[in-house]
Amino acid sequence: MRIPYDEIVVLLAAILRANGFSKDRAVPAAELFADASRDGVQSHGLNRFPGFVTMVCDGYVKPEATPTLVEQMGAVERWDGNLGPGVLNAHQSMDRATELAREHTIGVVGLRNTNHWMRGANYGWQAAEAGCLGICWTNTEPNMAPWGGDRHGVGNNPLVIAVPRSDGHVVLDMAMSQFAYGRLGNHARSGEPLPVAGGVDSSGEPTTDAAAILDGGRVLPMGYWKGSGLALMLDLIAALVSGGKTTRDIADLEPEHSVSQVFAAIDLSGVNQASFHEAVVERAVEFVLAAGEGEAAPRYPGQATLSTRRDSGKNGVYVADEVWQRIKDLAPDR
Repeated sequence: MRIPYDEIVVLLAAILRANGFSKDRAVPAAELFADASRDGVQSHGLNRFPGFVTMVCDGYVKPEATPTLVEQMGAVERWDGNLGPGVLNAHQSMDRATELAREHTIGVVGLRNTNHWMRGANYGWQAAEAGCLGICWTNTEPNMAPWGGDRHGVGNNPLVIAVPRSDGHVVLDMAMSQFAYGRLGNHARSGEPLPVAGGVDSSGEPTTDAAAILDGGRVLPMGYWKGSGLALMLDLIAALVSGGKTTRDIADLEPEHSVSQVFAAIDLSGVNQASFHEAVVERAVEFVLAAGEGEAAPRYPGQATLSTRRDSGKNGVYVADEVWQRIKDLAPDR
């Protein structure tokens, strides 16, 4: 079904208010969930909302907890998320990174003891809207086998990179696994095969069957050994910059919480003229788009997001019937 964006925000905010969120925090948190589904990433938007509410009820997410500054080192700061809502902690951290970038050209925030940030691209778009280059990532529980291993030993540690562009920002949001778990879940529910092998089944055979990967199999790192190595490096840097936990430490926590994240912003407005920035980005994007045509035409990262966002604004946000029903069942007036 398709639901108007504003209707989604109102319902989600009411549910959050009923579960300990103040109005000033319920609305922006609801918007971040709705934004993900509005932009076509249901797996990290409304699909995760009921689970998020469960985490709140179980005490793993503390509705009114906010990040506190732990250490200030010029352009780099460490903050403790105090197990507050991951979406709000992440938004505040990227906001602080852009403030530091205004002062130092670059700003870096290491955030520890926080919760799942849901759709990481939200914070890339946030940096780009502020006119900054943005880079952010999070570590996760161990949910991927390192290359050559047969047991989970690294996280899929999503990485986001954003570049401002007047005609639509360029925003990359990628997990270190061949496919994010959210997309695997979507394919498992629909029965649609993955476009390429995304993991192995319980017998160790590569497969495009998402259900087989999730049921006793394991995901493959993107680029095989390259994704495996990058996952480890992102994990290490996130823990070292934030002073927080690594994937190894998070492995002992059930459910996943107390993750470590990094938010970096670069403000080049004092170095590059706006015309130079636009020319560089536009020429690069045009070069990519000219490399194919028809159904196989390439797209730059973030291009599909803009068209989906416009469609959602006009026709409503796609929401799976069963997901919307689960959310409505959480409404305080039931």
